[in-house]
Amino acid sequence: MIVRYDFAPLDGITKVVFRRVHHRMFGGPDRYFIPFFSPTDQHILTQRDRRELERANNGDLPLVPQVMTRRAEDFLWAAEVAEDLGYDEVNLNLGCPSGTVTAKGKGSGFLAHPEDLDRFFDQVFASVKLPVSVKTRLGYETPEEFARLLEIYNRYPIACLTVHPRVRKEKYRGPIHFDQFRLAAEGSRSPVCYNGDLLTVEDCAAFERDYPSVEAVMIGRGGVADPALFRKLRGGAPAARQELEAFTAELYRQYREFYGQPQPAAQRMKEVWFYLIHLFENGDKQDKKLRRSRGPAAYEAIEAEIFQTLSLRTFATGPLI
Repeated sequence: MIVRYDFAPLDGITKVVFRRVHHRMFGGPDRYFIPFFSPTDQHILTQRDRRELERANNGDLPLVPQVMTRRAEDFLWAAEVAEDLGYDEVNLNLGCPSGTVTAKGKGSGFLAHPEDLDRFFDQVFASVKLPVSVKTRLGYETPEEFARLLEIYNRYPIACLTVHPRVRKEKYRGPIHFDQFRLAAEGSRSPVCYNGDLLTVEDCAAFERDYPSVEAVMIGRGGVADPALFRKLRGGAPAARQELEAFTAELYRQYREFYGQPQPAAQRMKEVWFYLIHLFENGDKQDKKLRRSRGPAAYEAIEAEIFQTLSLRTFATGPLI
């Protein structure tokens, strides 16, 4: 039975402004995961990372910071920073499939080197103070790599193992390898959280029927495409048109305040609308216009057109993302 819903970290989307606005206007997640930060060689927290991590900027949101590195000493430093900032858990990113990340052996690129990963955990758990959770894929090239990785994970007191059942090259497309996820559900010594293609209440209900022993799920794209999804999972109401309009207006206002100018704020809103447009019927035309648009005035006109002309979708299977 699912008892915990986590909002996955989507780099460039679920950053501090989005989290604050979503939490205030919709809420629902038990925890928001902060998109990863990568420790510098100098072990200095950059201004951008500090802005994301400072508790004062996040209000009372339930948060877990995520770190991406392949060096144990860097992770241990980041865990100390997280502890000093008042966090009670830190998460290791072993899932990011970006080529610029994996080329450095980070994210899911680290999975290609299981012996190095084992040594990394050995160093980390020898001295880390905070509980450490892990977000992982099944492997780098093939799903069958996961059996070996699970052996490694089971050697260490991982607070929670979040599994996205795809490999690096599959990114976010293609079939979910549930046969390999079952290895984690049945054989992990750590609590397991499932992540991958949960876009609707129906998706979560179906997963719960198939895996009643898994008590946590992590939702990313579905939570951006339908901001009320976490609320609906707790029995609440779907998002109304006026509520969505107020949400995007407040998000845009806070982005303008955050960046000090409308141009980057409009760009951020276009990134949100990449997902959100799927909540509306027949939005292909406006979607294309948004992608081609340049400047705040064009963005504002297209958003107004969406709310004035498009109907909210009624669907059984959710946003088509």
